Amino acid sequence: MSELNAKRAIGVFDSGLGGISVVRAIIDLLPHEHLIYFGDTARVPYGSKSNETVIRFAHQISSFLIEKQVKMIVVACNTASAVALQSLQQSFNIPIVGVIEPGSEAAVKSSRHRRIGVIGTASTIRSGAYRAAIRALDSDIEVTDQACPLLVPLVEEDWPLDGVVRQVLESYLATFKTHEPDSLILGCTHYPYLKSIIQEVMGPSVHLVDSGEETATRVQKVLAEMGMLNHGNGDPGRHNFYVSDFPQKFEETASRFLGRPLDKLFKVELEVLESYK
Repeated sequence: MSELNAKRAIGVFDSGLGGISVVRAIIDLLPHEHLIYFGDTARVPYGSKSNETVIRFAHQISSFLIEKQVKMIVVACNTASAVALQSLQQSFNIPIVGVIEPGSEAAVKSSRHRRIGVIGTASTIRSGAYRAAIRALDSDIEVTDQACPLLVPLVEEDWPLDGVVRQVLESYLATFKTHEPDSLILGCTHYPYLKSIIQEVMGPSVHLVDSGEETATRVQKVLAEMGMLNHGNGDPGRHNFYVSDFPQKFEETASRFLGRPLDKLFKVELEVLESYK
């Protein structure tokens, strides 16, 4: 594969802000890669949309990213990974990876007693995507899942990691007291920001699986196999961020999630996005 193609950006998209955690994991692992991130902030959340609508949105964004000549696409949204990944892979001729399979594989590998827990948004849990992915790897593993719909707004509003956040987590995670998983998949890209307090509530014996980190490892593996890693001659990657709306505090919150200021932030008008098929 040519050096020119290796220097193309990796496209990453999510329904909003959460996928920034995947971007951060990729930057940490592959600092020379260029990234183009798209957050569909005008149409968030995806979790309340029909599968058909999520698939349509995912195709529009993927077409937008491919027009930017990305070399691969990362579906950083758990909902879109659950319902649209297969359709995207069949429709576009570049590598497209989601967050569910890498997280599931890591959980199966780390589970000593073959009991895995999954937390996610209501739509992700309802889809059964993690359960199916885990069972495909080992049909005898016991899977317990729990929807945690309040966690996303608590993360985005930057609530202190005590008080209300702890009470909400203790309520949601109580279901695992009976089933006692030894691995817990953080099945939403917002949840890594709560990793420390989730670990406290679950206890030190439970291994937390960050799907974003596992997805970054998968990205590295796929690009290496294709000879498309950007070694960058020591130069750091450049990162552009696109959104379909400028919600209040987006840049501030995204910068907090990323751990540094955004390089460049652009808005794509919704009618332009909807013109893609």
